[in-house]
Amino acid sequence: MTAVPGRKELVQGASLPRRNWRVAILLGAFLLAGAIWPLVGRDYQVYLTLSFFSYSVALLGLNLLFNYTGLLSFGHALFLGVGGYTAAFLTYKYSLMSMELILAVTLILSGVMALAVGFVCVRYIKIYFAMLTLAFGMLLHSFLMKTYDLTGGDEGMHVLQPKLLGFEFGTMDKMTFFCGPYYYYSLVIFLIALTLMWRIVHSHFGICLQAIRDNPDKAEYLGISIRSYRLRAFVISGCFAGVGGALMAPATGHVDPAFVFWTHSGDMVFMVLLGGFSNFFGPMLGSLVFIFLRDIVASATEYWRFIFGAILAVMVIMAPEGLMGMVMSGWHRLRSLTIKGRSP
Repeated sequence: MTAVPGRKELVQGASLPRRNWRVAILLGAFLLAGAIWPLVGRDYQVYLTLSFFSYSVALLGLNLLFNYTGLLSFGHALFLGVGGYTAAFLTYKYSLMSMELILAVTLILSGVMALAVGFVCVRYIKIYFAMLTLAFGMLLHSFLMKTYDLTGGDEGMHVLQPKLLGFEFGTMDKMTFFCGPYYYYSLVIFLIALTLMWRIVHSHFGICLQAIRDNPDKAEYLGISIRSYRLRAFVISGCFAGVGGALMAPATGHVDPAFVFWTHSGDMVFMVLLGGFSNFFGPMLGSLVFIFLRDIVASATEYWRFIFGAILAVMVIMAPEGLMGMVMSGWHRLRSLTIKGRSP
């Protein structure tokens, strides 16, 4: 009689990806490009890149749920709001200007919120999970709208310019601050989040999440606690999204209930689909294209929503696996042609 492998054998026998020199080159190229971008790009373009950093950190968490755990959240802007309002409360109401304190408090609050919400949501899957996350997001939206004395209601709250590593930049004008010190600060936070998530999804924990996604019944039979792993993934995802919101808030200078509205969550889901959720770097490419394409179209016409939506729809139809899938497909074809050309 053949013995059934346990959880330890499952994760040891799984195909854990080894470090790849191509990935190292890609990360190095991204670091170099990010470092020189403020020197060659226009200030407004560099300022838009701050949104890319913020959304990319949040999408790393969202894709941990969607791609690696098989759970789609329609209310993930809830955690963006936690990070954004944390920055607003600490800077505007309590004059606590340290960005490191903002990020630390955001991690705690996002983790607690994700633990509470996830405890209910991870009991369900598919559309039921998606609708529950949407419901919790709208509950927070209603709370922010109705508590005018606390949150400013529909007018929202201001977010003041924070200190970075204890240094004040009060004498520096806002655009110079955001295109200089704050840009590089956000770049470092993004790279830390990217590296941390890479380690998570390629760890034994990440392999167990994929086993749960592919065959939850078998994973449970092998001793993997499905709800426990899903809850942990949800908490990690919420923390990443909260940090993304905390990074975004100082750059916008203002937060309001629209920060957590369901359309904002929809934008995040669309970024993941646009870039390609099956590739680790896909959601980041999706956020980059989404942010800059929206700006270009909005600057060209007052009917930008219609045209922008049509362009994105065509892109998704033409590349159902996302932009990263299209890029990888082109790369493999080019490589095949190169190999054939070298063959005698």
